[in-house]
Amino acid sequence: MSTIKPLPFEQDIESITVLKKLAKAHQALAELKGVVASIPNQSILISTLSLQEAKDSSAIENIITTHDDLYRSDSTARQFVSVAAKEVHNYATALRNGFEQVKRTGLLTNNDILEIQAGIEESRAGFRKLPGTALKNGLTGATVYTPPQHPDEIIALMTNLERFINEDELCDWDPLTKMAIIHHQFESIHPFYDGNGRTGRIINILYLVQHGLLGSPVLYLSRYINQNKADYYRLLQATRDTGNWESWLLYMLDGVEQTSRQTTALITAIVALMQQHKEKLRTELPKVYSQDLINNLFRHPYTKIEFVMDELQVTRKTAAKYLDEAVRIGLLSKHKLGKDNYYLNDTLYVLLQNVSAKPEALI
Repeated sequence: MSTIKPLPFEQDIESITVLKKLAKAHQALAELKGVVASIPNQSILISTLSLQEAKDSSAIENIITTHDDLYRSDSTARQFVSVAAKEVHNYATALRNGFEQVKRTGLLTNNDILEIQAGIEESRAGFRKLPGTALKNGLTGATVYTPPQHPDEIIALMTNLERFINEDELCDWDPLTKMAIIHHQFESIHPFYDGNGRTGRIINILYLVQHGLLGSPVLYLSRYINQNKADYYRLLQATRDTGNWESWLLYMLDGVEQTSRQTTALITAIVALMQQHKEKLRTELPKVYSQDLINNLFRHPYTKIEFVMDELQVTRKTAAKYLDEAVRIGLLSKHKLGKDNYYLNDTLYVLLQNVSAKPEALI
């Protein structure tokens, strides 16, 4: 069993190499924050991109779903096409709720972390109370790491982590260094029976929001981890074994830099697409056009009559007319699922799918 040191520790972990990487990561993150801030209705991005983040974060835990299943599911009505789609929607909802809480209070407490995990898992089991948890190699079954077992130790370490997250005066490490350390510490404590990885990745995003490095929870860090999963698990354990933090910090900072650039490019592409839709709708359907309708088509890559009724405050007949007219001029395509009609924003859907497959293609 590894002995986890409370934070902060005395070791000087910000080497020259780390400091150089920090500068690049901050530059990319600042550019992303600026692009997001320039968009009038950020809730569209939060809605669309939090679902992308949820999909990628869940995939790390082998919860695999398709864009189709995700978008055809209705989280508000609790109607899901598959169990995996439900889990991904639960994650996205927990992320958005956590974001609202951090924006409201400026804090990220253990109660917030417990709420996030409960939202992901639909369970209020809380921190582990029973011994027996061990992390095993999926192929060999061998134990790779045994986290703290006693509930008192788990609570003491989580209380220490809570202080470290919220009390900046405890140490003068850069906030991005702290984020990487917090993630490693949380995953090493492994405080829950289930959902530790996904909860830890939400904490990453919320910590950046809490420290003003992001205005909205739109950073795609889970995709980077998913694409470099072997390195992620190898470096988590190597850092525990050796106490050498440089490789872990460089890995996480590289993730911040890469995903900031990819997300900046994606948001720029979404904004350009919105503008194209806006011009086509305004030119060809001036009586149907409204900014609220454009927002709806980009908040829900698969929209439906009920979404338009709710968000535009129109009758069912009017909502159906708007959507059918958008289909007629080629902005949407119409699909049937059971008794429901769904309207797909094809160009947005293709953009998000392509990014999911090859994020580097945007840059």
